[in-house]
Amino acid sequence: MDDSPVRVYADYACPFCYLTHHNVETLRAGGHTVDFDWHPYDLRAERRDTSGRLDPTRIQYPAAVAQRIDQLRNEAGAKEMLPVQEVPKVDSFNAQLLSLYSQAEHPDLWADIDAGLFEALWQNGRDIADADVLTDIAVTAGVDASTLPAALGDEQLRDRLSERFAAARRNGVTDVPTFVTESRTIAEYLPAEELQQLFSAE
Repeated sequence: MDDSPVRVYADYACPFCYLTHHNVETLRAGGHTVDFDWHPYDLRAERRDTSGRLDPTRIQYPAAVAQRIDQLRNEAGAKEMLPVQEVPKVDSFNAQLLSLYSQAEHPDLWADIDAGLFEALWQNGRDIADADVLTDIAVTAGVDASTLPAALGDEQLRDRLSERFAAARRNGVTDVPTFVTESRTIAEYLPAEELQQLFSAE
């Protein structure tokens, strides 16, 4: 058995990624060990203008997609998840930036920040593009608030995040969540029992 963690590509603005987060937490609550290597992905990269800006107000879910999200929400028992129509449409770049920063500088706090970002948007309807919201999430996890303005404004860190997005696409990732192991790549939402099998097999 390969001891390398499963590589998981995700975007905090993706409802299927939130449901994956919910299922991972369900497995952990049931006593299962779930280790993975998080990689950021910009789900809406193609909607950005030439300066990199994204207009979240133009983001809409087709009726069939919204219905599918609601169906999976019910199947997963994710009662805490807001209906997709009530979740603000956001640019997740800064949230991904905070996650990448904490992964490098505060790896012991990353899991709490990762959870905090998902829960802020999908459970509480907070704008995770907002600096005050991001600061609150980071401080709650244990990060010194005084370090955040410099971190979120760090151009080298922003460039590194953009390169991680580009690397994901070079590696063939076109959607999220995507799970990559030594033997296979799965680009779709997985219910908890299939996630357990994936993490147990690799």
